[in-house]
Amino acid sequence: MQAFADLLDRLVLTPSRNGKLRLMVDYFATAPDPGRGYALGAITGDLDIPNVKPAMIRALMDGRMDPELFALSYDYVGDLAETVSLVWPDVRGANRTPPLSDIVETLTAAPRAEAPKLVAGWLDGLDATGRWAFLKLLTGGLRIGVSARLAKLALADFGDKDVTEIEEIWHGLAPPYESLFAWLEGRADKPAPDIAAPFRPVMLAHPLVPKADRDTPDAVDPALITAETFAAEWKYDGVRVQASAAGGARRIYTRTGDDISHAFPDVVAAMEFDGTLDGELLVRNADGTVAPFNALQQRLGRKTVSKRQLETHPAFIRAYDLLQDGSRDLRGEAFRERRIHLEAFVLGIESDRFDLSPLVPITTLAALDDARLDPPAPDIEGVMLKRWDSPYLAGRPKGLWYKWKRDPYLVDAVLMYAQRGHGKRSSFYSDFTFGVWRVEDGEDRLTPVGKAYFGFTDEELKRLDAFVRANTIDRFGPVRSVTANKETGVVLEVAFEGLQRSPRHKSGLAMRFPRINRIRWDKPTAEADRIETLAAMLPD
Repeated sequence: MQAFADLLDRLVLTPSRNGKLRLMVDYFATAPDPGRGYALGAITGDLDIPNVKPAMIRALMDGRMDPELFALSYDYVGDLAETVSLVWPDVRGANRTPPLSDIVETLTAAPRAEAPKLVAGWLDGLDATGRWAFLKLLTGGLRIGVSARLAKLALADFGDKDVTEIEEIWHGLAPPYESLFAWLEGRADKPAPDIAAPFRPVMLAHPLVPKADRDTPDAVDPALITAETFAAEWKYDGVRVQASAAGGARRIYTRTGDDISHAFPDVVAAMEFDGTLDGELLVRNADGTVAPFNALQQRLGRKTVSKRQLETHPAFIRAYDLLQDGSRDLRGEAFRERRIHLEAFVLGIESDRFDLSPLVPITTLAALDDARLDPPAPDIEGVMLKRWDSPYLAGRPKGLWYKWKRDPYLVDAVLMYAQRGHGKRSSFYSDFTFGVWRVEDGEDRLTPVGKAYFGFTDEELKRLDAFVRANTIDRFGPVRSVTANKETGVVLEVAFEGLQRSPRHKSGLAMRFPRINRIRWDKPTAEADRIETLAAMLPD
């Protein structure tokens, strides 16, 4: 357990991607089975300990600390695991550090009623760092800046393998992954789990670099963007997915390999084919047009979908590519050939849950740029460029696929509320709610229009945090309301990808991917934008 705690602590404090990779590789090389496999499951989010919930952790504190004092401490720290780890009373002589595997296996087998006593005993035996790692393990909210993909890359480095080999078998494996580690260490053959309709690692695109920066490694000479060399498609505002059906199994995967089939039974039911499609998951309006991303969000992340949601938010997949046609693997063929196969494949699916992504004619670069900036529908984010001769390669290979998105929308808004972040930001107010001016009861008042938690430097974060602390006027649990009027406040230049109507929000609007573009310390709050400015950006 102590080695796992040290790993998490160092991962939080290590900002660089390569540094995190080295830490994980070293841990996998030195930690024993099955503990390292449980640690891997915790990092990737695949380890589930159902007997322990955050409410149980808070209940354990009731008999050990005044509830009001704990609430104030929790509000200040902003993270449950960190708060409990710091205030849990030390027990003299209780200093045994249990193995990680003992914790996981004991809690998994124990009745729910025994879990509180077990957890309290282990908390008594750990130091503050160990308690923090232990609680993060139990609640699943690591927030250490490591994605499941990065953990798989670390495994690939550890075993000197291609990460695609790991991704292709991942869904047939489970913690503690002993067969996986045996293969990575050369002690056994590659695991061959019986996975029907497997996930196939996706191919990704590079951003098209502006002309002024085309000396960068990922840039494209604009003269190369011709109809003979590149195909162009619309880039839709949905979720990139892979629909795989084989051997009676049907699955829908996200681009990172998460199985989301349960949330889209209407699409799964229509997968009357044998193959693997790459496409965009979207929701269709009653008139047949593509609904805003907010409609798709109503379906994402749900364990079950109601009959009404199936009727009001019907999902479908707009197909981009064909990776597998029956037993034939098409990934090694050129995109031009795959496109021919794709057109015939989609034509053979007798369901409106699948359609074909249309190609965008390429005449001149200027005309394509005009199409990118003024697409035919609001659900289109820009264009995709794919070399006709490109095979389907996992990862983000250079020189083959590019995404050329529309320029983001910009609006000046006023900081209204702030909340502490998580992980290394748990001591800073880093989640900011912002608003614009609108007339209410004959007066100009701020109304919230969005929330952002990235787009600023560490130094800017410190300055924003200091402003929040010095200008707090009210508290609502972990949220602080700050001074925001026509004379005092902070103006944030917010960038976002799109805007749509939303009756769930007070403003009636919802932003797509908002982030802080600049902090306008120089701009008076009275000059921030008004709700009418945003309303004018809404699609017709």
